[in-house]
Amino acid sequence: MEPIRVRWHGHSCFEVANDEVTVVTDPHDGKSLGIQTPKVRGDVVLVSHDHFDHAATRVVAKPESRVITAPDHLRVGGLKVRGVETFHDSSEGQSRGGNIAFVFILEEVKFCHLGDLGHALTPKQAKAIGKVDILFVPVGGVFTIDAAGAWEVVRMLDPGIVVPMHYRVGGLSLSINDISPFLEGADPGCVIKVGNSVEFSRADLDDEQLVWIFTL
Repeated sequence: MEPIRVRWHGHSCFEVANDEVTVVTDPHDGKSLGIQTPKVRGDVVLVSHDHFDHAATRVVAKPESRVITAPDHLRVGGLKVRGVETFHDSSEGQSRGGNIAFVFILEEVKFCHLGDLGHALTPKQAKAIGKVDILFVPVGGVFTIDAAGAWEVVRMLDPGIVVPMHYRVGGLSLSINDISPFLEGADPGCVIKVGNSVEFSRADLDDEQLVWIFTL
C-alpha cells in the first residue's frame, strides 16, 4: 500500500492524495473567508453543496479534473467515491438546502467528508455511510452541527480518526464557533496535533479512536 497524504487548506477544504490521484474536498477561494487560498490541484474535486465557501472549484480544478457535485458512484484509478444525500439544516433542506456526505476509499482507507451537515444523521444515512476510518466532521455550529452534534455523529459512525473542520480560526470572516467546545468532549490523551499535513498508511491505523487537529 502506498502512503496517503492529508493536508488541510482551511475551513472544509482538504487534500487527500497518494502518488496516483489527488482528491480535494469543498474548495474555497481563501480571500472571501479571510484565510489563505488553497494551493493544490485536484484530479477529483468533491463539492458537498454550492455555497461560495465550499464550491470554488476554479481555484483547485485542472482542465481534466472530475468535479463531483452529485451523490454519484465513480472510480478513478484506485479511488472509489460515492455520495450520501443529507441536509445543510435540521429542517430537511428548507432553510439551506441539500448537502452531500462523500465516502471515498483510497489505499484501502475509507474516508467520509460530511460537508456542511446540519442535522443528526438518520439511521438510514448512517448505515449508508457505514464504518469509516477517517471522518471529516463540521463542529463550528451556526451553519452546521455544533460540537455536541458532531460528537453524536462520531458515536454513530465510530471512526478510527476524527478530523474536526468548519470552525473559527484566525482571520476567518464567518461567525462560527472555534474548536474549543468540540475539544471539551474529547479525551485529551487521544488528541493529536498533526500540523498542516500528515502522511500515513493503512497499517498505521489501529483500534484506538484519535482526534487529529490540523493547523494552517
